[in-house]
Amino acid sequence: MQKFFSNRRLVFIVVALVVCFGLMAGSVAIRNKKATPPLIQQFGNDVTGFAGAVVAYPVNAVQGGFDSISELMNAYQENQLLKKQVSELAQVKVRDQTLASENKQLKKELKLNNSLTDYTTVTASVLTRTPSSWQNQLIINKGQTAGISKNMPVMSGAGLIGRIAEVNKTNSKVELLSDSNESSNRFAIQITNKQGNTVNGIITGYQKATGELIMGQVTSKTKINKDSKVITSGMGGVTPKGLYVGKVDRVAKDDYGLAKKIYIKPATNYNNINIVTVAELDS
Repeated sequence: MQKFFSNRRLVFIVVALVVCFGLMAGSVAIRNKKATPPLIQQFGNDVTGFAGAVVAYPVNAVQGGFDSISELMNAYQENQLLKKQVSELAQVKVRDQTLASENKQLKKELKLNNSLTDYTTVTASVLTRTPSSWQNQLIINKGQTAGISKNMPVMSGAGLIGRIAEVNKTNSKVELLSDSNESSNRFAIQITNKQGNTVNGIITGYQKATGELIMGQVTSKTKINKDSKVITSGMGGVTPKGLYVGKVDRVAKDDYGLAKKIYIKPATNYNNINIVTVAELDS
């Protein structure tokens, strides 16, 4: 039954089209005859216009559909191109930020190296840094072949960060000042106050909660001012004198109230180290 009605609908459409074309042809023929009365010519013009509109409507609809599809495809291609450009811009931005960070660190190292007069230096890059020992150790890409040896002091950015703990042919392990190992942060240091008086001592520990180095067991009565510079004293014959360590942050009494504890703010952020400088004392 459904097929029957479908066939009837098709026949009706065909008949309607034939009638429209017939009316158009007849109206054109009537309109072109000069003897045709004006009323009949007007009727023919109306029929021609109506039939033309009936035929033009589906044609225009199809044409409009093709135009819409073409515009949609163009919009899709433009969208894909814009997405690609945005992705490339994001990659360039990340690359620029990385290069800017490396350039800043290299400038710091260059400035640091230019201030070294009594020892030679070797610049190296950080190879690995495990999360479990992030605050304690790092591996650099220079070893025995570059002249690195155990216990050499290591600097980065603005100042001292630790010492060489192990040496291999092509890489070395650095123990940071923040390491709890006693041998890693036992550097001989000195502080000079505003009056020119100097207090000598050693780094005795690191306070993780505040990120401060501790200079303990200070029995000197010399007044220590906040922000006084802390440098290595050169005692021991391994570490050169004058390596910058940091600034005095605060002074407090020890647990027994007999000596002072001096808390030092490190010159370098131990969490962000990518390039280091190893110092070798000139003999």
